[in-house]
Amino acid sequence: MTPAPLADRLDGLLFFPVTAFAPDGSVDLDAFRAHVRAGVDAGAGAVFACCGTGEFHALAPEEFRDCVAAAVEAAGGRVPVVAGTGYGTALAVRYARLAEVAGADGLLALPPYLVVADQAGLLRHYTELAAATPLDVIVYQRDNAVLTPGTAVALARTDGIIGLKDGVGDLGLMQRIVSAVRSEGLGLLCFNGLPTAELTATAYRGIGVTRYSSAAFCFAPDLALAFHRALTTGDDTMADRLVDVFYRPLVELRDKGRGYAVSLVKAAVREGGQDVGGVRPPLSEPAPEHVEELLRLVARARRLVREAGA
Repeated sequence: MTPAPLADRLDGLLFFPVTAFAPDGSVDLDAFRAHVRAGVDAGAGAVFACCGTGEFHALAPEEFRDCVAAAVEAAGGRVPVVAGTGYGTALAVRYARLAEVAGADGLLALPPYLVVADQAGLLRHYTELAAATPLDVIVYQRDNAVLTPGTAVALARTDGIIGLKDGVGDLGLMQRIVSAVRSEGLGLLCFNGLPTAELTATAYRGIGVTRYSSAAFCFAPDLALAFHRALTTGDDTMADRLVDVFYRPLVELRDKGRGYAVSLVKAAVREGGQDVGGVRPPLSEPAPEHVEELLRLVARARRLVREAGA
């Protein structure tokens, strides 16, 4: 049976697993498979392997290939697996082809490495990537890769490009992009891809962007699912309480350290009993007191959900 198009399969909570490392610093594929499998079992709608939270920047090409293959194996066809790709165009194409060999269903195109390109250069980069692979591509907008509505429309017209993940957080820009694409009668899946997307999920829904990635799902899938359930069923009271009790304080804690969008998440996964190891340089481990603070936030949010019967 031919699987449904990727665009039709990307729904629910988008799970961005951390990449597991052994004590000697090598990739621990068994631990990674277990982490991915646990997320899929918990109810993830898709797995985005070896992306930002998965330390794409720190993986050698062979490690990347092996991790994507492990994610595909762990997902077992239950949900799609999207792999990261990035750097310059030539390397992005190389990683795309490795992901294809590993069995991925699609690609998340991370911003090009270091350079600040104009819109014509960004468009050429993404269109050449899409032309070089049969895998569907989602473009990740953030940092040095911020698109104008016109460029987004051009991407929506490009065969193989199916989505845009927003990591900028400019709602005015995203409204203009959504409107421009819609006005041209085109389809482009848009995602809220901010580091703690739940904090802004309600605002994004107001402009028609309902899908989002969830870093919290890595270490507290029950809380991530409770929030997603409240959001999609119109339980505004529970959604607001989880923002007040958990997600806003989580963002404030995350902002206390460089790289905490990855290292603090990974520490919380370890504290939850999954032995995924530490982060690779140039990232550093979070301060112990910040890990303890995060665990207190998780415990408090779980009490809230339990008492509400959500």
